[in-house]
Amino acid sequence: MRILLTGGSGMLGQSLRDIAAREFPDHEIVAPTRSQLMLTDRSAVANFMENGGFDAVIHGAARVGGIQANIAHPVEFLAQNLQMNDAVIMGAYEAKIERLFFLGSSCMYPKDYKQPLKEDYILQAPLEPTNEGYALSKITGARLCEYISVQRGYAYKTLIPCNLFGENDHFGSDASHLIAAIVTKISDAVNNDKDTVEIWGSGKARREFLLVDDLARFILQNIDKGHNLPAYLNTGYGHDHSVFEYYQMIAGLFSFKGEFTFDISKPEGMMAKLMDSSIAKEHGWGPVTPINQALEQIVHKFQMQTQD
Repeated sequence: MRILLTGGSGMLGQSLRDIAAREFPDHEIVAPTRSQLMLTDRSAVANFMENGGFDAVIHGAARVGGIQANIAHPVEFLAQNLQMNDAVIMGAYEAKIERLFFLGSSCMYPKDYKQPLKEDYILQAPLEPTNEGYALSKITGARLCEYISVQRGYAYKTLIPCNLFGENDHFGSDASHLIAAIVTKISDAVNNDKDTVEIWGSGKARREFLLVDDLARFILQNIDKGHNLPAYLNTGYGHDHSVFEYYQMIAGLFSFKGEFTFDISKPEGMMAKLMDSSIAKEHGWGPVTPINQALEQIVHKFQMQTQD
């Protein structure tokens, strides 16, 4: 199967490419770089798909970032992601590519809504304001996939993972997600003999995290089975922890003995967004890497990289 992968240099994209090369020899992954294909250029994307001979598309490209980045750049998070989603999804549709996986996000769900979050809760209540633009772009892309599947009979499905982390996250940058940000902060504290580490908010917000390799493997196993999947599919770890607990777990891996302070003036987003992945389990989802084992793997890789 010849697969077009967008976002091939991102955390999920790199995981998909690595695992495909090792475990799925029948999958040929084509992952153009930004210089090779600008995903906001609709005509260029359409031409690339029309002439690429693709059997499927995995649309993982997006402008992403943590709370700080989302608050600072709401225009870009909405507009750029809308442009990319339109170019890629409609490009595949017009090229008559029948299989597409669109990567959604748990931020598509309403703010502080009923837990655990089920797929049919989308658009049932207001979104979390700190990342509303990004969430709206994801919801729009997911609805477009659903409409295409109904109208054309194609298998355009939306996978909604919980928060992801992995070896190729944006450590130490404005685009860092929570786990990468914690690893960087704790490492900095240890290396510079700091006695305290600051946590944004109360530390009580709960988050569900999944090692990105687990999701990548599921995608590659199911890209040719999309017609058997529902329009939306939660793919979560199945258990959450508080932000403070993640700090404690990572601090233990670094042997950090200092204290934590809490800046409650800073935003912390939704207080909980644990997802119900029971439908995905009916389609072969799981098992997933235990969180302590996954965190240990990431910290070890980070330490090896920073020592080079």
